[in-house]
Amino acid sequence: MGVSIVLLSYKEAENLKVLLPQIKENIEKCTKDYDILVIDTEETLDETPEVCKEFGAKYINQEEPHFGGAFRTAIKYADKEWFLIMDSDGSHPPKYIPDIYRKFVEGHYDVVIGSRYTKGGVSNDAVSSRIMSHMLNFAYGIVIGVNAKDLSTDYRMYQTKQLKEVSLSCENYDVLEEVLLKLKLRKPNKKLKVGEVPITFSKRLYGESKRQLLKFILSYLKTIIRLFFIRIGVVKA
Repeated sequence: MGVSIVLLSYKEAENLKVLLPQIKENIEKCTKDYDILVIDTEETLDETPEVCKEFGAKYINQEEPHFGGAFRTAIKYADKEWFLIMDSDGSHPPKYIPDIYRKFVEGHYDVVIGSRYTKGGVSNDAVSSRIMSHMLNFAYGIVIGVNAKDLSTDYRMYQTKQLKEVSLSCENYDVLEEVLLKLKLRKPNKKLKVGEVPITFSKRLYGESKRQLLKFILSYLKTIIRLFFIRIGVVKA
């Protein structure tokens, strides 16, 4: 079955030069039916279009702002049966693509996560970031009722059709939890089948992180409350 591989990019041309050949090498161990979609900023800020052309990736400017908008743009343009998303800064090594693919296919999962926190997973992030990440994952696990250890990473494989059937509104990284809850609510028995594959989360290859910590924290706190009300039916999904 075909796979749309998605990278959300913000001035990541140097990293894409390294990642795109590795992605192609690893996905071709699984299937020849794939395409790579690089969702760039609304206006081009670096040489990303030229890098995409060189390595045969589809270059698309995001049509809505922020991370959530880039994610929604990717869903709009993905046309393969399966949807594999990963970071474009090198923190998600492409060598795990075959493991994620096999688990997704063989287990008939709704979502498979490349996980830092399942058994065998490793995070090379800063200690403060790991502490905050564990706290957020614990809180979101309770709020959305999804049994997985790493709910805040976007190294994931989905069924594209399911993604196209949900309405997402979060602007920032909290869209990653929103999509899990809304996929779950669409299931007849409200049980989302989620698998995890251990990965080693690496530090970015080049450039600086674009994540704004205060904005990130405030967004997550607001979303925790909203998703809780959606889950219990007080707010419409």
